[in-house]
Amino acid sequence: MKVNCRLCDSKKMTQFLDLGHQPPSDQFVRAERLDNNITYYPLRVVSCDQCKFVQLDHVVDPEILYQDDYPYVSSTTNAGRSHFDSFAGSVVEKYKLSKDDMVIDIGSNVGVLLDGFKRRGTKVLGIDPAPNIAAIAESNGIPTKVAFFGHGVADMVKETHGHAKVITGSNVFAHINDLNKVMEEVDTLLDEKGVFIIEVPYLRHLFDFMEYDTIYHEHLSYISLMPLVPFFKKKGFEISHLDEVKIHGGSLRIHISRIGDYTPTPIVEEMITSEERDGIHEQENLENFARKVKKNRDDLIKLIHNLKADGKRIAGVSAPAKGMTLLNYCGVSKDDLEFVTEKCELKIGRFTPGSNIPVMRDEDLISHEIDYALLLAWNFKDEIIKNLPEFRERGGKFIIPIPEPHIV
Repeated sequence: MKVNCRLCDSKKMTQFLDLGHQPPSDQFVRAERLDNNITYYPLRVVSCDQCKFVQLDHVVDPEILYQDDYPYVSSTTNAGRSHFDSFAGSVVEKYKLSKDDMVIDIGSNVGVLLDGFKRRGTKVLGIDPAPNIAAIAESNGIPTKVAFFGHGVADMVKETHGHAKVITGSNVFAHINDLNKVMEEVDTLLDEKGVFIIEVPYLRHLFDFMEYDTIYHEHLSYISLMPLVPFFKKKGFEISHLDEVKIHGGSLRIHISRIGDYTPTPIVEEMITSEERDGIHEQENLENFARKVKKNRDDLIKLIHNLKADGKRIAGVSAPAKGMTLLNYCGVSKDDLEFVTEKCELKIGRFTPGSNIPVMRDEDLISHEIDYALLLAWNFKDEIIKNLPEFRERGGKFIIPIPEPHIV
């Protein structure tokens, strides 16, 4: 249990959303382990009464989440690869990086982001806790240290590789419980006028577009700007620039530097002001979001059950972690979906955590004469739908669950 706020340490936090007890979303089950006991953990969201930071109140041991046959790779979609390449290119250009500059990526996965920096001539190093994923990165030519960022890692890396001009963390800052330690390590490792750049799903989009499936145990924090400002300030840092990017349903790319190193761009104050003006952290808005989440669940189940009653065959398409939150919270079972499909080889042949639905290949949509595909990676829906022409040509339709269940 996390009883104090990750940012301001206040013990006054208010729960506004309970998604029940769920297994970790990336613990896809091998066939030989189907009969083993699975541990379910609380998935509850709270808001700090003092600084308004939104976060989970239960922490699953990160060794369980990331070091037990972790199956997520960041290079599955063309859109994702293009996004990371653009990310690297924009940073190299903005900070005029050269062959003498070191870029370190926290939670570097298979090294897709660092590959973009490497091809543009910088030195690179990945830090990732998953040994199987780090091995893939190494085979891709990206040097990777297997470790959780923190616990003295910065000192070890500094001794062997020197300071970093840029430290990146794409969808990792919100995964770490001890954010105070993160900033201490960043301060140790950053070069003079170095920059820490995090990319995180934006709380505002989570609320506006009903992205409740992005809530799972790896995602300990749900990022907005207002709570971050005083937190970074007490660590000697400030937000110097922001970019809004489309990845994962709408994210922020936040540039963080030591106070005074760079003049903050106008967009920073504009977006903070808009959060205050629109009251996105007000308790009434949080509770309204929770009510809409329950309605989404009810509407999706009704849609699926009506199709099943009409004799339609339904499968899931893609098996991201967010999809597992949706399946488990909504109670979608193997009685509803015949299987889910995936492109990631690490998941194919396994079973979804909690619901035990088999994970198969996209081609099985055709061979099993599936009528409707529940699109779980809705954030890549355009690419996924485009990649399934035969399914569409034979009359297959897609159920899009977010922001409200509908058929295309």
